Amino acid sequence: MNLLNNESIRLLRRSLEYFVPYKLHIIIAFTALGVVALCTAGAAYLVQPALDEIFINKDRTALMFVPLLLIGVFLAKGVGLFIQKYLMSYCGLKVLERLRYELYAKIICLPLDFFGETRVGMLMSRIINDVNLISSSLPEILRIIQHSLTMIGLIGLVIYRDAVLAFWACLVFPLAVYPVIYFGRKLRKVGRNYQSKIADISSHLQETFNGLRVVKAFATEDLEKEKFAQTSNKLVRIGIKGKVYNQLSSPIMELIGAVGAGLVIWYGGSEVIAGNRTPGEFFSFMTALVMLYDPFKSISQANNTIQQAMAGAERVFEILDSQDIREETGGTRLYTPPFAALRFEQVTFSYPGTQEPALKDINLEILAGQRIAFVGSSGAGKTTLVHLIPRFHDCQQGRIILNGHDVHDYSLASLRMGIGIVSQDPFLFNVSVRDNIAYGHNADQSQIEQAAHAAYAHDFILDLPQGYDTVVGEKGVKLSGGQKQRLTIARAILKNPSLLILDEATSALDTQSERIVQQALDNLMQGRTSLIIAHRLSTVLSADSIVVMDGGRIVSIGSHQELVTRCPRYQRLYALQFSTTAGNTESQTTQ
Repeated sequence: MNLLNNESIRLLRRSLEYFVPYKLHIIIAFTALGVVALCTAGAAYLVQPALDEIFINKDRTALMFVPLLLIGVFLAKGVGLFIQKYLMSYCGLKVLERLRYELYAKIICLPLDFFGETRVGMLMSRIINDVNLISSSLPEILRIIQHSLTMIGLIGLVIYRDAVLAFWACLVFPLAVYPVIYFGRKLRKVGRNYQSKIADISSHLQETFNGLRVVKAFATEDLEKEKFAQTSNKLVRIGIKGKVYNQLSSPIMELIGAVGAGLVIWYGGSEVIAGNRTPGEFFSFMTALVMLYDPFKSISQANNTIQQAMAGAERVFEILDSQDIREETGGTRLYTPPFAALRFEQVTFSYPGTQEPALKDINLEILAGQRIAFVGSSGAGKTTLVHLIPRFHDCQQGRIILNGHDVHDYSLASLRMGIGIVSQDPFLFNVSVRDNIAYGHNADQSQIEQAAHAAYAHDFILDLPQGYDTVVGEKGVKLSGGQKQRLTIARAILKNPSLLILDEATSALDTQSERIVQQALDNLMQGRTSLIIAHRLSTVLSADSIVVMDGGRIVSIGSHQELVTRCPRYQRLYALQFSTTAGNTESQTTQ
C-alpha cells in the first residue's frame, strides 16, 4: 500500500515509538482482535448448519444448539471489540498527552529568534490539531490488523467450503488494491494542505484578537471578516476535496465487491441447481464472502486515516526532530550573586535573515553598584545590547563576561534568575494579582505584600474587587498601564535580582503614573547594579554613566555634564527633547 514508501515508514515508526510504554495494553488488544476475527468466521460458518440442519432437515437438536452458539459467538465478538476499542482509545489519549507535552516543552525552550520568524498560530495548530492526527495512527493500524485477521479467517473458510468458488470470488481482489493506493496518496496530500490552512486560520485569529484595538480604531472589522472568510473558504475547498476522495473509495470498493459476488452467484447458483452443492453450503460461503469484502473496505478507510495522520506527523516531527530547530542550551556553572562586573568584548550581533549587524564591535565594562543609562534614537541597538546579557539572543562575535565568566558558561536558569527585567510593555498573565507578583517563586502572602508596598501597588490592589485575588484579564486588560507596570516591578522586587535591566519602563505612561512608577523603580534599583534604557533623558541625568548609541555602535560614554559638552549626538538628543519640553510648557502657560 501507500504506507510502504520510505518516508511513510519512517514517520509511522517514529509515531509508534510513543505507544511502546503501553505494550501490555496493546498485547491484550491484539488478543481481543484474534477473538473478534475467529468469531466473525465462526458466525459465517454457522450459516450452513442453520440452513441445512434446521430449515431443510428440520433437526430439533440443531434448532436448540445453533442459535445458542450464534448468540455466544456474537457475545464473544462484542466483548472482544469493546476491550480492543477501549484499550486503543486509552493508548491514543495517553500518547496524545505525551506528544502534546513534548512539543510544547520543546517550543517553549526554543530561542527567541525562532519566534521572530515563526507564526504563533502555526505553532498552536501543531500542538492542538496535528498531534490529534498522530494519536489515531496506532488504533487505525490495529484496525487494519483486526480486519486482516478477519479476512484470513474468512478466506480460510471460503477455501474450505469450495476452492473453485473461492477462486472466482478472489478474482477481482487485485482490482481492489489500486483504489487503496490511489486514494491513500491523494488523502496524504490533502491532509498536508488541510493542516497548513488550519495553521493559517489559527494565525489569523491570534493576530486579529491580539490587535483588536487597532482593528476597531481603524474600523476594519469588515476587512478582517473578509480575510477570514477567504482563508476559511480555502480550508473548506480542501476539506471537500478530502471528503470526495474519502467517500469515493467506499462505493468503488463496493462495486468491485459486487462484481465478485455476481461471479460467485452465477457459478454457485449453477452448482446448487445441478445438485452439486447444498443451499446451506452456498449461503455459508456467500455469507463469508460478504463479510470478506467489508473488512477489505475498512482497511481502505483505515489507510486513508493513516495517511492523514502521517501528514500531521510530518509537521510535528519537523519541529521535534529537526537539527535546525534546537532548544536553548546553557553551561553547567551556577550564577550566584553578588554581581561584581559585566564586560562586553568586541561584541557583534546580527538578527537572523538580516545583512546589517544590529550591534557592531561593542566594548563596555559595568561595575557593581553602577547605574548605567543607554540613550539613542530608535534602532540604535539599546534593547538588543541588554538582551544579550540574559541570552535572549547570542552574539556571533565577541564575548560577554559576567563575574569573570562567559555568560555561556552559566546555566540559563541561574543566569536569568539573577537578572531582573522591567520593560516598556508590561506583561501579566490571566491569573490573580497574587499569582502575577509571585510568578516563578514560592512566596507567602507577607512577602508578596512587602513587594507590592515597595512597588507602590498595595493600595490600588486593595481597591480591586477581590484584592490580591482579582484576576487581571488577558495581558492585564483590567488594569491601567501604570498599575500593570507597578505589578511587574513588584514581581521584579520579589525576584531580588543582582542585576537590573529597565527597558524604557516609563516611556508609555502619563506624567502622574510615571512619577509613581519612577518612585517604585527607585526602590527597585536601591542597592542594585542597574542598566537603564531611556527614551526620556530627564530620567537618566543622574546616572553614573550614560552610553550613547547610534547605528549599533557606542559613540560616546560619560556623565551628563561630560556628554553635553563633547558629544554632538547627545547634544542633539538633549536639545531636541528639552527644547520640546520647554516649548510645551510655554504653550500651556500661554493657554
